[in-house]
Amino acid sequence: MLMGLERNWSHKEAGIRTFSIISLIGMLSAQVSNALIIAGLAGVCLLILISNIRSFLTERNTEITTSAAMIACYILGVLTGKGHIFTPVAGTIIITAILAWKAELSRFAGGLQTSEVRSAILLGLIGFVIYPLLPNRYIDPWQLFNPSDAWVSIIAIAGIGFLNYIFLKVFSSKGLYLGAVFGGLVNSTATIAEMTTRVNEAGTPYRITMLSSIINISMFTRNMILAAIFVPLSLTATLLPLLAMSCIAALWIWKDYNTFKKQSALSEESIKLASPIAIKKIASFGLLFILIQVGGTLITRFMGSSGMIVTAAVGGLVSSASTTAAAATMAMHGQISANIAGSAAIISSMASALIDFPIVWKNIKDKKLVKAFTLKLASVLAVGIVAVTLDHVFHISGFLIKSFH
Repeated sequence: MLMGLERNWSHKEAGIRTFSIISLIGMLSAQVSNALIIAGLAGVCLLILISNIRSFLTERNTEITTSAAMIACYILGVLTGKGHIFTPVAGTIIITAILAWKAELSRFAGGLQTSEVRSAILLGLIGFVIYPLLPNRYIDPWQLFNPSDAWVSIIAIAGIGFLNYIFLKVFSSKGLYLGAVFGGLVNSTATIAEMTTRVNEAGTPYRITMLSSIINISMFTRNMILAAIFVPLSLTATLLPLLAMSCIAALWIWKDYNTFKKQSALSEESIKLASPIAIKKIASFGLLFILIQVGGTLITRFMGSSGMIVTAAVGGLVSSASTTAAAATMAMHGQISANIAGSAAIISSMASALIDFPIVWKNIKDKKLVKAFTLKLASVLAVGIVAVTLDHVFHISGFLIKSFH
């Protein structure tokens, strides 16, 4: 009835009664036998054929969409007859939505560019075709390289690039801030690399200081949550430094926002967007991830649990989330202490923020802007170092761990 109601609203000949009866036929056929289900489907197809011939002779057009909806309606009725509830209900709602959004979907499809379609196909190929085929195990005798882990980083940077492209296309330059929040939660290194490209395309390189602060706050928050999920006690070691750095970054965001607002620099600019996914960029990033992963594993093996700190510093340059999760997992299994896991989360977070320097220095050409960015990010990291130093001098985290143990 819902699908038929939409067809009535769209002034189609087959409406609420036709669709209701077709669904009922499917349900009754399923109650009798499989042979009758096939016969019923043949009858629906014959009805569709007669309807299309009549429509073609009178109006010189065919109702392809309505015909497809009628077949789907019959199948949904069969599912109902076989005792399914969720699938036919969800299918009905989705089909009705597709029918009702004809204008919006046509406008969306008509506005797509070739590069956007190709990038969407490439993203699907990377995430849903290649990734499931890769072995999720170490393939070398030294247990250093896991293809599945490495490919996740490629999916991350490709997905972040595609998501930022959508945000920019839909929300114009405001989409940069949404992309910074969500990108920072996934992979801050990939996101800052992506953002330097996007702000240059938008002609607004001055936004990079605010975007960097937003990305780092998202990354700090994510790492605190990761540490708390795996080893709640490790949060006592991570809370003070990461919270202090987040507060300083938030202070710079507030200052930059007020400065841009006074200068009317937050107005919308026309953005010329390049391809959503750059193969060269994701390939180089994936290679870098592999090198860091292999190097970090070797360092940890040779230096023991203290090597986790070195690994955190190196691994944070590529993915602080992976490093934090790895350290927290080791602490959960008793391989390292909760305090070391917390320290690894802090160091990998700071290393992840530190990588912003060479990326911005390379891609942003305005020397005055680069200098301002350097001072702001350096102040964030300096506060983190002070917080860590105070923690080690006064043993704040150790005291808290003993208190809550």
